Amino acid sequence: MSATAAATAASASSELRELIESAPKPLVAGERLNVELLRRFYARHGFAPVWTTRQGQAESLINAVLRADDHGLSPELFHADVLRSTATLPTLDRELVLSDAFLSYADALARGAMPIERRRDDEVLTPGPVDVAAVLDAAIASPDPAAVIEALAPTTPTYRLLRQALHDARAGLPVGGKAGATRLREIEANLERERWLPRRLPADRVWVNAADERVVMYRDDRPVFSSKVVVGQTERRHQSPEFQASIEGIWFNPPWTIPDEIAVNEILPKAKQDPNYLAQHGMIMLPNGELQQLAGAKSGLGLLLFDMRNRFDVYLHDTPSKDLFRRDDRHVSHGCIRVEDPQALAAVLMQQPVEAIHEAIATSGTIRKDLPKPVPVFVVYETAFADADGHLQFRPDAYGRDAEIWQSLNPKQQRLAHLEASNQRGH
Repeated sequence: MSATAAATAASASSELRELIESAPKPLVAGERLNVELLRRFYARHGFAPVWTTRQGQAESLINAVLRADDHGLSPELFHADVLRSTATLPTLDRELVLSDAFLSYADALARGAMPIERRRDDEVLTPGPVDVAAVLDAAIASPDPAAVIEALAPTTPTYRLLRQALHDARAGLPVGGKAGATRLREIEANLERERWLPRRLPADRVWVNAADERVVMYRDDRPVFSSKVVVGQTERRHQSPEFQASIEGIWFNPPWTIPDEIAVNEILPKAKQDPNYLAQHGMIMLPNGELQQLAGAKSGLGLLLFDMRNRFDVYLHDTPSKDLFRRDDRHVSHGCIRVEDPQALAAVLMQQPVEAIHEAIATSGTIRKDLPKPVPVFVVYETAFADADGHLQFRPDAYGRDAEIWQSLNPKQQRLAHLEASNQRGH
């Protein structure tokens, strides 16, 4: 490299670093850029321009971004309008827009367009960390850059079926007995939910779908147990959260230490009206002021509690209210998951005959037994999913979560929602 060329390259690197570091969110051609992703990517290249000598790779990746709607992602999330006319941009602006588009698209496929830091605090499912800067470098070095980026997307049966359903719905074909905008939004929202999941699901796992109101136990990726469940109410504060935990043991004949909210708002007012209420329901006041329901047939936890510690204090457990499982709508709990046939689930998890579970319950004592090995449990909210036979199923959006996700996938809708909120505040 000549001295002149070296000086030019050094100047470009300096300018690029300055553009990236300009606080707090640089704008190029009216588009906001992701400083963190750009910094990580260009640090690998000494902040030197990348795309001036890689036009073929850039075109491959531009085409991939413009096909983002195949994944239910609006290309406008990744500067699509600017990408269609990058030749008119100054060299360094073009450089940054291309990199930001490719990195952001890779990140959306890897973690979702609504990554965990942008979601509700009870939607905490997330895949493992992915270094999208390293992935983009791998794409650049590949004969098929777009394929490397596309490989970040899920490959689950549900994701594959949803992508096919998206194609069919856009072609005007009825999907799941219904076509039109509503069905499209359901499909796109659930494609996004799939991107929140680990790319390699554990072969042995317990899967609770709050929208389907069922629990399924998988062993070697095959369903070996399924049961109805009762899940959280539709009221926001009582909805079942979306999270991953691990079932490590089972409590037999567990007492129920009643959460303060339930004690204060529901039980203590009844006890104030009826002095015998606590005794009639097997409840005692503990020395620390907590209210506890003793183990037994009347316990709200029933005869079994699956020990799966999590920050939401949400558990799978038995219930004495068996009549609830005859209901079509079982969104009636305060967030926990009540299992219709917990003894059968316990037998599968403990790898014991169900008679052994009955014997442990029959002792009437409160005991805890470890599972042979911990089993991951996922509590999800999928309003569209692949069933065991490979068919796409749809369920009502009882929690009203689909619309929020769909808006995040469509920048135009985000702007409309923002304008509507601004207008309402103005009135």
